[in-house]
Amino acid sequence: MSDKTPSPLDDAPAEIKLAVDLIYLLETNEIDSDTALKAIKIVQNDLENKLALEKDKK
Repeated sequence: MSDKTPSPLDDAPAEIKLAVDLIYLLETNEIDSDTALKAIKIVQNDLENKLALEKDKK
């Protein structure tokens, strides 16, 4: 039997869980904050473009 204490993240929305994972990844790899923000902006632009393309296909 497992007596694992539930984490507050267990019931968190998927975007919160992903954000926590990304923060952990950036911190454990000692990524500079400025570099991380620039990369996140690139990712955001890419995802927004993909969403726009998906919307156009509908």
